[in-house]
Amino acid sequence: MTAPEPSELAYVPFVSVENMMKLVHHIGVETMLHDIADYIEADFHRWELFDKTPRVASHSEKGVIELMPTSDGEVYGFKYVNGHPSNTKEGLQTVTAFGLLAAVDTGYPVLLSEMTVLTALRTAATSAMVARHLAPKGARTMAMIGNGAQSEFQALAMKAICGIDHLRLFDSDRRATEKTVRNLEGSGMTLTACTTPELAIEGAQIITTCTADKQYATILTDNMVGAGVHINAIGGDCPGKTELHKDILNRATVFVEYPPQTRIEGEIQQMPGDFPVTELWQVINGSAPGRVSDRQITLFDGVGFATEDFSALRYVRDRLTDTGLYQNLDMVADPDDPRDLFGMLMRSKG
Repeated sequence: MTAPEPSELAYVPFVSVENMMKLVHHIGVETMLHDIADYIEADFHRWELFDKTPRVASHSEKGVIELMPTSDGEVYGFKYVNGHPSNTKEGLQTVTAFGLLAAVDTGYPVLLSEMTVLTALRTAATSAMVARHLAPKGARTMAMIGNGAQSEFQALAMKAICGIDHLRLFDSDRRATEKTVRNLEGSGMTLTACTTPELAIEGAQIITTCTADKQYATILTDNMVGAGVHINAIGGDCPGKTELHKDILNRATVFVEYPPQTRIEGEIQQMPGDFPVTELWQVINGSAPGRVSDRQITLFDGVGFATEDFSALRYVRDRLTDTGLYQNLDMVADPDDPRDLFGMLMRSKG
């Protein structure tokens, strides 16, 4: 690929919410979930190349605002994201986000994108990519505890990547379950709405917990979890927010993205600082075992990590070519003489 002219670098492709939705339909939801999972797995394979840091968080009584940066040495990326559970009472999203990629050699941005929709896609793709490595062989049924904005994405990713064809649903708000059933009708999955979490997990080989309340909660108790299941615990994503009783963690083999972040935000914040975990990148590159027995409980303590957003943005950038599903933003000042920024300003007058 030839290097862009300096004038071209001043214009940054921007993917709006409208164009992101068009891109998803252009590619296909399940195809895009599958492809993003492959991009995430490829970046986990080269994990050691990435700059890694826990997300930079600003907490308040209402929620959290975070920046999630990383770089592979050639491209830098970050995501801005919030988490405000009470937003739904005002008709607002719990989570909103946007993200950026920039060239390391110049510092110039090369992509700006909405990431509210894209984060839902990458979160689901990550869950299914992990389950591809850790779930019991032949798993066909998943329990989905928490049927909010993430639930349909999670279900379709597990269907596309892991072959899940039966979804058992529970939410403390039955309207959320009704919404999920309505949205997934025609997906090819058998959908069972349940009145309790205990009923939802009956016969499920994969249990996904994804609730929104910012509190220490016990969505699953120890006696609810039988041998041989894979737990996809993705709702605990900030300090003071958990979903599982700690006795489950003691029985399970726990897998995490980046321990310094997960120990602050994930289910394992309940445990001592030396609680043993396995890093996913080691499983993916074969340097650590994943599932080793039929009776093993595997638990993905997923909090979301910057490399996953980087992978999703990288995928979008690769797929934009020839789609026209972006706008060029005039984001970077580009004087003819890079030393004469003031002159450019004066020449723009009237």
